[in-house]
Amino acid sequence: MTSKMKNIPVVLAFAGHDPSGGAGIQADIEAIASQGCHAATVITAITTQDTQDVFDFRPLDVADVIAQARAVLEDMPVAVFKLGMLGSIENVEAIHTILTDYPEIPVVLDPVLASGRGTALGGQELVESMKVLLLPLTTILTPNSLEARALSTGADTLDACAQALLDLGVDYLLVTGSHEHTPEVVNRLYHDNRLLETFTWERLPHSYHGSGCTLTASIAGLLAHGLEPFTAINEAQDYTWNALRQGYRPGLGQHLPHRFFWTGDD
Repeated sequence: MTSKMKNIPVVLAFAGHDPSGGAGIQADIEAIASQGCHAATVITAITTQDTQDVFDFRPLDVADVIAQARAVLEDMPVAVFKLGMLGSIENVEAIHTILTDYPEIPVVLDPVLASGRGTALGGQELVESMKVLLLPLTTILTPNSLEARALSTGADTLDACAQALLDLGVDYLLVTGSHEHTPEVVNRLYHDNRLLETFTWERLPHSYHGSGCTLTASIAGLLAHGLEPFTAINEAQDYTWNALRQGYRPGLGQHLPHRFFWTGDD
């Protein structure tokens, strides 16, 4: 048992706490565990939210964020960093320092800029700090189309947005299309200054709380197992789509992904 446990890769996730359990750090833990990895966590913010919207959030003090991360990194062999909601410019700066101390560890970044209902989770200064400090260190970036436009102001098409983000140093860029008004969801993967692949998925009938966290965390988990980025991105989309397809609605708002769908019957 001990030797088996040593082979379980560790993903260190930075994210906010969502008391509804639909998104944020709990979503990361469930998706990472579903990929057969151990989820170590750094809480970046405390939020007040439910399945309908985010009502308030409080970033943790930067010293607490650094202390959490250093404690894990000095104890465990972290295979991948997963970044979600960061909460403040100070936290972005602190995480940049941590990432530069461990340049060999891949970084998967979900640029959480707003809630599912559109409530802003940071201003333009936070966006700019992420662009300058984090995107150049990012292995895989997973914005939805709204986030891609917010991160690349002035670009008039999603292809132009993608090129602007790749120019900042992002290695792989997956722009998800659930917010676009298209019959199917079209996700576009860019790498090496070009459109690498287009993935088309059946559009499901509901809206979902925690879908972006699920996708990014599952990519991180697959990457931690040594899959190359294209395969990890492809397999994580399939996992996420099935988690959404078998989602459930425990509250009055959005559906939640069933991240452990694989444990039971369809």
